[in-house]
This record gives sequence, structure tokens and C-alpha cells, in this order.
Amino acid sequence: MYAVEKYAAVRRFVIVEGNSQRAAARVFGISRTTVDKMCTYSAPPGYQRTKPPAKPKLDPFIPIIDAILKADAEAPKKQRHTAKRIFERIRDEHGYDGGYTIVADYVRAARQRRSEKFVPLHHPAGHAQVDFGEAIGIIGGERRKLHVFFMDLPYSDAAFMKAYPAETTEAFLDGHVSALAFFGGVPQSILYDNTKLAVARICGDGTRERTRAFTSLISHYLFRDRFGRPGKGNDKGKVEGLVKNGRRRFLTPVPVAASFEELNARLEAACLADQDRKAGRHVETIGERLLSDLSAFRPLPTAPFEPCEVRAAQVSSTSLVRYRSNDYSVPTTHGHRSVTVKGFVDEVVILAGSEEIARHPRSYERGAFVFDPLHYLALIEQKPGALDQAAPLQGWELPDEFGHLRRLLEARLGNKGKREFIQVLRLMEVLDQNLVALAVARAIKLGALSFDAVKQIAVARLERRPPQLDLERYPHLPKANVAVTRAADYAALMPAGTR
Repeated sequence: MYAVEKYAAVRRFVIVEGNSQRAAARVFGISRTTVDKMCTYSAPPGYQRTKPPAKPKLDPFIPIIDAILKADAEAPKKQRHTAKRIFERIRDEHGYDGGYTIVADYVRAARQRRSEKFVPLHHPAGHAQVDFGEAIGIIGGERRKLHVFFMDLPYSDAAFMKAYPAETTEAFLDGHVSALAFFGGVPQSILYDNTKLAVARICGDGTRERTRAFTSLISHYLFRDRFGRPGKGNDKGKVEGLVKNGRRRFLTPVPVAASFEELNARLEAACLADQDRKAGRHVETIGERLLSDLSAFRPLPTAPFEPCEVRAAQVSSTSLVRYRSNDYSVPTTHGHRSVTVKGFVDEVVILAGSEEIARHPRSYERGAFVFDPLHYLALIEQKPGALDQAAPLQGWELPDEFGHLRRLLEARLGNKGKREFIQVLRLMEVLDQNLVALAVARAIKLGALSFDAVKQIAVARLERRPPQLDLERYPHLPKANVAVTRAADYAALMPAGTR
């Protein structure tokens, strides 16, 4: 096969310069037949086999190889045969005595033939796709895995992403709420893979049994859900590409942030700035095409959606409620009762009927105890001996004034002083801690060492009036001697000559 350059040289020698084909054959060292072909065609014709080359040693084993490749299609990716492993099997199990290269060539060609082909998809305006992806980030100085919610509008290529500590139901719901608020409307439909966060079960006829939480989300926003074929991520290629590109464009290098709130604020700003970009072959920016998407959206519901997982639970004898492997405290008056737990991304709320009885920061550890010391003070008041060993009070950081007050009360009143100190702590059940701390400091300064005094001072400060202390209750305080003023004493205040 001669190169295109030689074709050009021969054709120029004969056609342009006017030399004979005989002369061209002599000068270029080729046959006259070849010269004639070069003058007829401007480039070498592509070589095409009329039939596949024979592989006498491999041919008897091709059905075995094809069977292995067919079985591989149903096997996990990490447990599929390499060409080398196929070679070893047909050699050791079936007596193949040929070389490895011809096996590898056949396997490569067979896999290319088996590779799925795709029809180019049309993406009308007003639809969305959703997926979760993983990345690494440094949050609060700790290197950890990020679970990133992605929503993509395939018509405009507009995107939204938000990072979470875990891929949970509440993160899935919160991602939707945040994304739809970001775009300012509700898509006509959203395409998903078959995530267990949305699909409880795939039925035999291909229909999906949706999770309760996902059903509530659909009922609130009234979009149509669609699902790709199981194991076919290409069905939502736009968002699959977004996950990869999002990691590369917005999460590379490894992001460093003080909190998830800070990171997500940056990701939202990046998604907004990305709308100034032109995607693919479009002449319009993403933001300009987004207008068509938004015009096909439905407006957001007026009522907000609570992005939380709702579970029934039972309060233990130690006033703890378990949610996702962690225990959260409630007031001891609710011990042994049935409650409802609302698990949000960043907090856990516990209800008794319709009454909120506890609210805690969400823990993503396992086996953690999340206490509110105030929940146990009523019980500790009945059992003051437990004050020093009560687990819910361990690590409770209070201003120094509280410790000073306790020492003074116990030194002066003994066990009664301990009980009065617990009563002072209980003021924080209804009053702000800073206000109680100021009242404690003022009571110490006045020498009015009692629960009643701290309470009166705190309430007076809250009501913006002087405190009215019953001094008869504090006989240890020094008595104030107030002299009786005579009318003549005021004469000294009058100007001379007017007396």
C-alpha cells in the first residue's frame, strides 16, 4: 500500500508535468499498472477484506469464548474476565495450544461488537435529572467523604449541587427543596436511577414501589418521576456527566471549608456563575437557555416542604430516644412515652403528639449520646446526690459565676445549698443563660445567696426594673442605718439671703 504522498507525486509527474506513465513507472520504481491506478484515484483505496481471516487454532474455541463473554455481562464489573484469564481458561480447561495474542485480539473485537449503542436523545425544556455523587473534602479541619446531591436541567445544562455528610433520606429530600428553590420552580419531570431513597421495590412488571418519603415529596411538588433502566446509568447521561464534571470543576482541588454551610454557599455561587458559560455547541449561554426551562416550570408551592425523615420511637427509662444509631435526650417527664422523631440534615426534632419537646444538633456518629442538661434538672432536683455524677451534665460548660455560687451556697447551707443551686440551674429552663449568669453575678456581689434572690434579680432585669429583695431572708447582710432628716437640714441648700 502506497502512501498518499507518493500518489500525489506520481499524479503530479504525469498529469501536471505531462510525462508518460511508462516514464513514471521507471522514475518511481513501480509497475505501469500501479501508475495507472494512481492516475485514476487521488488517494489509496482503503483495504477491505472480503471475508474474515481464518484462525484455524482458535476457531473451535470461539463458542467457548463467546459464552464466557455473555456470562460476564451479568457479572459484577470487578469479577469479569480479562483476555488473559480467558486465555488461561481455554488453555487449562479446554486444551487450547495457540498463542495469547490471537485470543486477546478476538476478545477485544468481540467486546466492541457487544458494546451497547445509543440513540441520541432529545431533551425538551422543563425537565430535570437527579443523582448523588461522592467526593473528598476537608470540613472543619477533618478530611471526610462528601455526598453531593446533583440536579441537572438537560435542556439548558443548568446545574445545582449541595454537599452532605451522608447520603440519607433527609439529604435526598433537602437536596430537592434546595435545588427547586435555587431554580425558582418545579420541573415537569425528574429522572432518577433506582436509588433506594426513592424506590422501595422494583416489581416484576417493571413498575416501582416508591418510598413513603419520596411519595410525600412528589405529592407536595407534583412533578412526574421517571426512572432509568436498572444498571443503565447512560439513561441519564447528562447528570452522570455532571457528577464527573462537577467533581472536576467545582470540587478540585480538594475543597477546604469550616463547615458544610460554608462549602454549600460556595457551590451554589459556582453553579450560579456557571450559567454565564456556553455549553457544547450552543451559541447561547446556559443562563439564556435556562429561561426556556423556567418558562416550562410550574411555580413553587406556597407552603414549604419539611425535608425530614419521620419515625415513631419510644422514650427509654433514661429519657433517651434513638434515631439512626444515636440517642437524643428529652425532658424526664416524657420517660417511657411514645414520640415522633423528625430527622433533618442538621438537627433532630422530637415531638410528643404535636408538641415539640426536644431539638438537638444532628450527630452522624454511631453510638453517640446527645444530651440537653436542662432535660434532667427536674429529676436531679429530686435526687440532688446525682448532681456530680449525672452523665448529661458532664462537659456542660457554664460561666465561672455558677461554680462560685455553688461553693458559697454549699458552704453556707450544706445539702440545702446544693438543692438551691439546682433550682438556680433550672431557671435556664425558661430564661436565657446569659441573663441567669448576670443575675448570679449580681446576687454574689450583693451577698444575697439564694435561688429566690437570683430569680428576683433575673426577672427584674428582664422587666427593666430594680429588684425587690426581701432583706429579712438574709440576716447575714449588714444593716443600713438611715437617719431621719429634719426640715431645718434643707436650709443649707438655699441661697444666702433667702432663708
